[in-house]
Amino acid sequence: MVVFVLPGSLRRWVSGRSEVKVFAVAADTDTSPTLGSALDMLRRTHPLLEERLRDDYGRIRRHISMFVSGENALGLGGLDCALPPGAEVYVLPSLV
Repeated sequence: MVVFVLPGSLRRWVSGRSEVKVFAVAADTDTSPTLGSALDMLRRTHPLLEERLRDDYGRIRRHISMFVSGENALGLGGLDCALPPGAEVYVLPSLV
C-alpha cells in the first residue's frame, strides 16, 4: 500500500481528500514496487489526479515534486525509485 499525501491545490481531483491510497505492484518477486508503478495504479483509480502529476510522456511534471521517505524522488531514481512497504509519497507543487 502506498499513500499519496496531497496539497490543497490537488484535492479537488479526489473529492477533497488529503490522502489517496493505492496498491503498488512490483515487477517481480525480487524487487520493490516503484514510484512509477504506484502512479500507474493511481491512473486506474484517480485518472484526473494522475493527469496533473505526469505529462503526456509519463514523466513527473516539471512543476510537481514528490518526496519519498523525506527525500526528493528525482534524486532516488525518479519513476524507478523503489518504495518501501507502507511508503508515503508527499506531492508538492514546485515553488518558483
